[in-house]
This record gives sequence, structure tokens and C-alpha cells, in this order.
Amino acid sequence: MLRNIILDWSGTLVDDLPAVWQATNHVFRQAGIAEMSLEQFRAEFCLPFAQFYARYTPRVPMAQLESWFHDHFEQVQHSVVELPHARDFLKFCQARKLRTFLLSTVHHDHFAAQTQVNGFHKFLERPYLAVWDKRAKIHEILSENRLLPEETMFVGDMQHDIETARHGGIFSCAVLTGYHALAQLRASRPDLIVEHLGELRAILERQSLEIRPPEVPESPDDTRHPVVTVGALIFDARDAVLMIRTRKWSDLWGIPGGKTKFGEPSLEALRREIKEETNLDIAGVEFALVQDCIQSKEFYRDAHFVLLNYTCRCAGEPAVKLNDEAVEFRWVTLQEALGLKLNQPTRTLIEAVLASRRK
Repeated sequence: MLRNIILDWSGTLVDDLPAVWQATNHVFRQAGIAEMSLEQFRAEFCLPFAQFYARYTPRVPMAQLESWFHDHFEQVQHSVVELPHARDFLKFCQARKLRTFLLSTVHHDHFAAQTQVNGFHKFLERPYLAVWDKRAKIHEILSENRLLPEETMFVGDMQHDIETARHGGIFSCAVLTGYHALAQLRASRPDLIVEHLGELRAILERQSLEIRPPEVPESPDDTRHPVVTVGALIFDARDAVLMIRTRKWSDLWGIPGGKTKFGEPSLEALRREIKEETNLDIAGVEFALVQDCIQSKEFYRDAHFVLLNYTCRCAGEPAVKLNDEAVEFRWVTLQEALGLKLNQPTRTLIEAVLASRRK
């Protein structure tokens, strides 16, 4: 049974990625090298961060790099916000009497400034801060606090976090809310991958704090069934279509939609899901096609979906307001959409719609 949670800070409890990216580009400017795009930074950044800087600024002393970084980070850290589900997860740990620790590279001063706003320090038994290499600290944390490895989980958003858990012989959980994308995290072979801390909480509640993959049946009689989902290409008055990008689909572009509830007609589910994910109302709904999506490597976990795909029109102004499932949206033509990095079911749908228009 799980009794101890060790949490990462950046990308797990708080969203400081934009601030860290800006501060890193400030370092690069001072060092006279080219800045990185956010996508490039997410792909290249790693821990221990000394290895990252050794690749790009090998001739600049680490003390100078740190000075440049921290000076600029202090100017932009007002943009750091708590991640969705983080507070509820900490409250869940507190209510279940799970011993909760922090293991992070975050600077003491930055942690103090950020917790003055979010108050997350009140939920932590002990924070371990400014740790450059977490692998070198994990055994000390386990020993110092008398934590049994088989009762302990480390939750983080980077490959280094998963490597740290493995080094400590403890359970690892990767979250998709931070620095490393699905492919990077999957390559590090965590015991569990979740979209966010809200999903982890639901799994732990459902499994009564037992540590096992959520796909494992509770008894030999349990079976797994395909999940029925609905989704739609939404067109605006200019015939542009709405594309959204999500972390759980490997940061690929797709369409809004989600699971149907028991007893819920598919069209009602479609309207509900689109409203929840985009805040849009829809009209003129037409069925397009049905697809099987079985154990797609693009999706963040093992699943079998039956995808009911539709087309529809945006009713009213196309004022999109994304919920926390998506990170970005664009209105594009169907041909422009094919130029995006699409998940395969969305590409299949768009190609089918274009083919029907040519008839």
C-alpha cells in the first residue's frame, strides 16, 4: 500500500515552463548563442541541468550561468502558476495521511516566493530544494525519513525523475503537465503515466492506495472493454476548422471530443464534450465515420477506443476557451490542417471529409 509520496515541483505542481524558458534564453543571449523555441527547449532540456548547459555553453562557468538565470527568473516568475489538480491532490494526500515530500531543483528563493502565493509548502512534510542531481539524493531521503521503497512513489514530469525513482527502488509516476513530452517519458519506462495529478488521484482512490498499473484487473473475472468516444471537426463561418493540441496525444493536433457516459446519447455527449473542452456551442451536426483506435502509440496509455466522428458548425461567435485538457488551438483550412502534426485518427477523418467533398 502507498504511504509516501515524493513530488517534483516544476511541471508537476506548478507551471513554470514559460518562465524557465525565458530565463534560459536570457542566459543564451548573454552567452552570445541562438535562443531556443519553446518546442526545441522542451525537447532538449534535461536534468541534471549542468549537462544541458555543458552542451550549449561549455566555456561559461556554471556560477555565471546560474547568476544570469536567477537574475532574469526573478523578473518573470510572477507568471508561475499552480497547475490544475495540484492543490486537490495535495489535499487528498493530507486527508489520506500520506507522507508528502518535495524533491526539486528549484532554488530556495524561488520556492519561497512561489509558495508565498500558492501556500503549497503547508502540505509538505519536508522540501528538498536546489538538488542538482536527484539520483544522488533519493537514498538519503528514504533513509532519513524511514520510508520503505515498496510504499513510496516519486511523481515527476521529466526523464530524470523516473530515473531517480528507479535508482531509489521506488514506484515511478510520470505526469504530462510539464517539460518532457510523452515520447520522452515513455522511453524512460515509468511504472505509470497520467495526464495530470487529478488522474493519479482518481487511480489511487479507485485502487485504495494499492500500487499497481490501472489496467491490471482486480480479479480474473474482470475484463476490459472498448471505450466509445465522440469527436467532431468544427467549422466556423469562414469554413476554417478548429484544431487543438493535447499532451495526452503526444503533443499532436486533433479534434475536441471525449467519452460518452452510460445512458447518454452520442449527440448529447458530443455537445457536452465540445462545450466542456472549447466553450463552443454547435449546430448542423452530421455523422462522418466510425474508427477503431486500438492501442495507439500516439496515446499516453494503453486503450481501445471506438471513435464516432462528426462534422458540425460553430453556433455563434467562435470564441474558444480551452479547458485544461488542451494546450493550444488553431482555426485552419482542411488543407492547412493536413500540414500540421496530426494524430492518425484526425488525419483519417480530415482525408475522408475532403474525399467526400470532391465527389
